[in-house]
Amino acid sequence: MIYVYCPKNKEQKIRELSKKYPFEVIVNDYSIRDLTRKVICHYDSAILEPSEKEFLVAATEAGAWVEPLVSYLDERLGYTEIELLASGYFLHQKAFSILSTKRTELAKRVIDILFSILLLIVALPIGIITAIFIKLESKGPIFYRQKRTGLYNIEFEVIKFRSMYIDAESKGAKWASKNDTRVTKVGNFIRKTRIDELPQILNIIQGDMSIVGPRPEREVFISELEKEIPYYRFRHAVKPGVTGLAQVKYPYGASIEDAKWKHKYDIYYIKHHRTLMDFKILLRTIKVVLFGMGR
Repeated sequence: MIYVYCPKNKEQKIRELSKKYPFEVIVNDYSIRDLTRKVICHYDSAILEPSEKEFLVAATEAGAWVEPLVSYLDERLGYTEIELLASGYFLHQKAFSILSTKRTELAKRVIDILFSILLLIVALPIGIITAIFIKLESKGPIFYRQKRTGLYNIEFEVIKFRSMYIDAESKGAKWASKNDTRVTKVGNFIRKTRIDELPQILNIIQGDMSIVGPRPEREVFISELEKEIPYYRFRHAVKPGVTGLAQVKYPYGASIEDAKWKHKYDIYYIKHHRTLMDFKILLRTIKVVLFGMGR
């Protein structure tokens, strides 16, 4: 059980969101007296009444655990509740180690280069076999290049093994779906095992991508998604990744609702990035590749 304190006009929003949480949420109960060891969260506290702010201060003095609701939910749920985000969340850059610490940025780049070289050596035989099968099954190039939006909203060409027929987008851009008829038989296998992503090692070496980060998306879809998803472009504050927290945490999906859920994990990753987190994501990605659990 947690107690949440917010402006009265936000009560309904908190109650609606809390219905999906695996714990009870009590909103704006100022009648409680025993505050010891209580978990008390606040949302939009800057516009609370002075007496309500004093209540939160008194709760801290009385031994309650008091923190912003978004921070508490991050820790409890393992993703960021994007419906509760406001601009202030992103303006404390020191809270984002991946954005504010040059040492973290350098360490991530070194790991990217080392893993890329190692992966290139290990994956070369797989890549050669994949290239042969792609050529045998359908006409067209072995590799597929496509513009994606990366760091600081700058577009770059992502490189992948071709998994679709060459006329797949003759009628315009379309989101990939789970049983996409545009995908070849070889393409279906290499997508499921993530083999189609292997050429992106070159994108990493070039510096356009990282091993781990939010997956790069096409600008045509980003323009659509940012109308529906709060702060969607914030994912471009870091380099996109070959794999990411959203890819290992959330099942395959190709809808706006799926994009919202993936964004929750991407924001969480940027906020809470640690080198150890990158290693855990890599280990889970290896499991996906080995057991064909591609998303």
